[in-house]
Amino acid sequence: MTSRLSAQELSLGYGDRVVCTRLGLDIPDGAFTAIVGPNACGKSTLLRAFVRLLKPVSGAANFDGRPVGSYPTKELARSLGFLPQDPAVPENIRVEQLVGRGRFPHQSFLATTSEEDERAVAEAMAAAGVAELAERPVAELSGGQRQRVWVAMVLAQQTPYLLLDEPTSFLDIAHQYQLLTLLAKLRDEGRTIIAVLHDINQACRYADHLVAMKDGQVVAEGAAADIVDETLLEDVFDLPSIVVPDPLTGTPMVVPKP
Repeated sequence: MTSRLSAQELSLGYGDRVVCTRLGLDIPDGAFTAIVGPNACGKSTLLRAFVRLLKPVSGAANFDGRPVGSYPTKELARSLGFLPQDPAVPENIRVEQLVGRGRFPHQSFLATTSEEDERAVAEAMAAAGVAELAERPVAELSGGQRQRVWVAMVLAQQTPYLLLDEPTSFLDIAHQYQLLTLLAKLRDEGRTIIAVLHDINQACRYADHLVAMKDGQVVAEGAAADIVDETLLEDVFDLPSIVVPDPLTGTPMVVPKP
């Protein structure tokens, strides 16, 4: 396994509150990694550190052997695309304009829009299923529509790495599976996907590499078939359950006990 993105002895926190302590993790290149775990266990905090939105207390989040904090903003943004939870929508902006902001890392200081930018924006909107919303004000969209617009903006960034924090939030079940299928397709085309997911069955079905976190630590990682069992679910989620094969894919499927 090769890994350009990694955490080494990484401790993270907010003020005096420590969230992760000496965490170590290598993200496999060209794979779909799903990070799962209970609320407030450090999943989102870890993603924020990987994209330089949170400075480590100690240790390092590294990309290509260098701390992410050592990269110029645009250089890092040409490699790592990030979709945070519930991002704020700028006022008076249309869908196409918001998606176009994903091209910022590729533009010059004058920020002139090129044919390549226009093509990338159109392809991203089509992939995310929002092309028909191009002229709509973002503020008028439903929560699910907005989420797909944000996904389009990250896709327009055209980075080899995509980090997504709960990307299926606000989406109905059909759009959840459409998005996960799109992410798997991007993985098959050579991109590295890292997503925080709350649905353990979706994570097992779509991810090549599963990372289970609890209390700011990685407690298990590997293929879902190798690590997901009743003991892990009880330990990580405090969830009594049984694990059976998914009837369509054969991957682990969690069935909570009454």
